[in-house]
Amino acid sequence: MTPALVVGIAGGSGSGKSTVVDALIEGLAPEPVARLSHDRYYRDLTGLSAEARSRENFDHPAALETALLVRHLDELRAGRAVAPPSYDFARHVRRPGVEEVHPARLVIVEGVLVLAEPELRARMDLRVFVDADADLRLARRLARDRAERGRSTASILEQYEATVRPMHLAFVEPSRHHAHLVLPEGGHNQVGIDLLLAGIGARLSAR
Repeated sequence: MTPALVVGIAGGSGSGKSTVVDALIEGLAPEPVARLSHDRYYRDLTGLSAEARSRENFDHPAALETALLVRHLDELRAGRAVAPPSYDFARHVRRPGVEEVHPARLVIVEGVLVLAEPELRARMDLRVFVDADADLRLARRLARDRAERGRSTASILEQYEATVRPMHLAFVEPSRHHAHLVLPEGGHNQVGIDLLLAGIGARLSAR
């Protein structure tokens, strides 16, 4: 059995990674795509108080259980279904329940830090870094965290200054050098997405 084609999509928080992945899945239809999001693999902090959880650095690679994502990626590449964890970003704990991801010829692994992790990079056939200006990324993060995670503007900005920006400079920005392709403007870059679709389609046809 030929292993799946693995595409990694990285970029800063709010850069438009999910929009790019959605556009790829739509553009490749009806080709099935197995999608793994690094965000689902945040460590379960059930054992900590709510106050202690709020002090955690969620932007450092250690906040994520990447070893489990690597195992799940290997399982998918071998043709076996996996059950990624589900994460509650408001409470910083894993939710109960199982949602299976089934194997497919194409696996997309997305997340802020996926190109910063050597074990993930080693399994990727194509590595993409989605780029966007810092002010735009911050504006998107503000809108998302207020709407989806019930957070105040003050807490979002405090976290941005304390961990998001420093960790971006330390880990995320350097990881762009591991990308085969840097995609400016994210999901608004239709030319870039079309080129990606053509390249992925050609690789799938050749397998």
